[in-house]
Amino acid sequence: MARRTRVRRKLGEMLLEAKVITDEQLETALKLSKGSGKRLGECLIESGACGDLEVTKALAEQFAMEFNPMASAADLEGIDLDAAPKDVVRKHLVAPAGMASGRMKLIIHDPMDLELLDLLRFRLKAEIDPILAPRSALKAYIDEKLGSGSAVQSGSLVTESIDVSVDTSVDRSVDASVDIGGGGEDAPIVKLVNKAIAEAVRGRASDIHIEPMEDRVLLRYRIDGVCHVRDNLPKRMQSALLARLKLMAGVNIAEKRIPQDGRIKMDVDGDQIDFRVSACPAYHGESVVLRILRPDSVRIGLQNLGFEQDHLDNFNRIIRRPNGIFLVTGPTGSGKTTTLYSALDVLNRPDRKIITAEDPVEYSFAGINQCQVNEGIGLTFPSILRSMLRQAPNIVLIGEIRDREVADIAIQAALTGHLVFSTLHTNDAPSAITRLVDMGVKPYLAASSIQAVMAQRLIRVLCKECAEVDPSPDSRVMRLVDITASEGEGKILRETGCGKCGGIGYKGRKAIFEMMQMTTEIREMAFEQAPVSELRAAAVRQGMRSLLQDGKVKILNGVTTMNEIARFAQAEVLVTANMDSE
Repeated sequence: MARRTRVRRKLGEMLLEAKVITDEQLETALKLSKGSGKRLGECLIESGACGDLEVTKALAEQFAMEFNPMASAADLEGIDLDAAPKDVVRKHLVAPAGMASGRMKLIIHDPMDLELLDLLRFRLKAEIDPILAPRSALKAYIDEKLGSGSAVQSGSLVTESIDVSVDTSVDRSVDASVDIGGGGEDAPIVKLVNKAIAEAVRGRASDIHIEPMEDRVLLRYRIDGVCHVRDNLPKRMQSALLARLKLMAGVNIAEKRIPQDGRIKMDVDGDQIDFRVSACPAYHGESVVLRILRPDSVRIGLQNLGFEQDHLDNFNRIIRRPNGIFLVTGPTGSGKTTTLYSALDVLNRPDRKIITAEDPVEYSFAGINQCQVNEGIGLTFPSILRSMLRQAPNIVLIGEIRDREVADIAIQAALTGHLVFSTLHTNDAPSAITRLVDMGVKPYLAASSIQAVMAQRLIRVLCKECAEVDPSPDSRVMRLVDITASEGEGKILRETGCGKCGGIGYKGRKAIFEMMQMTTEIREMAFEQAPVSELRAAAVRQGMRSLLQDGKVKILNGVTTMNEIARFAQAEVLVTANMDSE
C-alpha cells in the first residue's frame, strides 16, 4: 500500500478560513506577489491586510511547527541569547530557547529558509528544533536585549522632535519658498535636514543618502563603509526635502533632469564641516548624497592609517625621495586620498613647494597650492599639470591618472626631478604597471619612473569595549584567511556589540596595504611587459606582503575579524588560481 503524503495547505486559504483576510485582500496580495516576486505573506503584511502575527501563526500551522507569539512574559521564559554568538543572533534574528535531548530549541521567523537552518546547525554545533515567531516581535526583543545594531538612534526623524505640518496636498516642488517652509530656521523641513545632518556627523557617518522610493523617501547613513537605514520619510515630504538640500548646496532647485554637484558648509557642535553634494535623477525622483568631509580625517597621522611598522618605514622612505612616481591604487572609497593627504601633511614644510590638481578639491590645506579641475572652462588635468610644472614645485599630487595624456605628463615630471603622488583604479599593486601600459604609456617609461605602488582597502576595526575571543572560530574561514589552528589559538576575536559602538561590534576603520617597490628585477619585467601574475610572484619573493597577508596580521593582532578580511581573501584565492593555471 502506497504511503499517503501530507498535503500542505495554502497560506491564503488558511487565512481566509480563519477570517483574517477577505477574498479581495487575498486577490490583491496575490497580484502583488506575482508582480514583485515577494512571498504572499510579505505582500499581505505590506498591503495592510493583516499583521505578521497572524501570518506567522498560519505559517507555523502550515509547516507543523511550534509557535511562540513572544507577546507575554511567559512567552519569553527560557530564552537565552548568550547561548549563541551575538553576531549570529543579530544577523539572522534568531533566539536560543534552551536545550532538550541534546537539541537546541531556536526561535526563528522564516520557516522556508532551509539554507539558514543548515548554516545555523554548523555555527551552533547542534541539531535544531525551530520555533516560529513573528519577525517584528523577535527583532524588538533582540534589539531590547543587545541594542538595535545601528550606530545611530532609532525613532522617526519626523516625529521624534519635529512637528512637520507643511501642507503638501498640492505639488509645489518648484515653489521653494513654500516647500522649504519659508526659508526660516524654524521651518519643519529646515529642522529635519539640520537634525539629520548633525546626527550623521555625530554618528561618525561618511555619507548621507536620501533616496526617493515609490512610496517613501529612504534616509540612510554610511558608517564605517556600511549603509544603515535611519528612517523612511513620508513621500509627501520629498519635494520639500530635495529642494531644501539643493538650495543649501547652491544648485538649481528647478533642474531635475541632469546630475548636479554642489557643496554645503555647516557648523556642527562648533566645528565647520564641509559636505560634497551630488544630485542624480532617478526613476522616483532625484537621489541626493552628502559626502561628509571632516577636516581632521586626513590629519590622523600615518601610524593611525593602519600601517604595520615595516610598511610604515618603507612608506616614509619612499615619500622622502627627491623624484619619481608613487602610486596608490584601489577602488573608490578605499581611502587613497586620505593616505596621500596624510603623506602631504608630513611633507608640508616651508622649504618645499607642493601643488595639487584635484577633481574635486575635498580638503583645504594651508601651505599647499590646490587647483580645482573645471572642464567646463577648459581647466583640465593636463592643462593644470603643464602650468604646475612651470612653477617649479618639489612635490606634485595628481588626483587620479585617468588617461595617457595625464600619465605622460606625470612621468615627464618624475623624470625631470619632481616627486609625483597619484592614484589609479586597479585591484592590486602589480596591476598598476600593466594598467599604465594599456593606457599607451611606453613600458620603459613606466618602469623607470615609478618608485613604488601601494594597494589598499579599508576594513572595519573591532570595538575595543566589547570585542571578545572567539571560542570556536569557523575553520573554513580560517583556511580562507590562511590562519592555522595553532596560529589563531586564543588570538582570534569576534564582534559582539555594546553601547559604545551602537551594537555593531565595530568602531572606525583602518587600511590593509600591499606595497610593491620597484626593484631591478621588477623594472626589467615591466620593461618586457611580463604578465601581472609574474610581477606579483616576483614582488612576493622580494618581500611584498599581500592584502590578505596584511589582513592576517591584523586579525592575529586583534584589530579586526576574520569575516572582514575574508572579503579580500576571495579575490586573493582567484588570483592564486589564475597564477597556478598559467
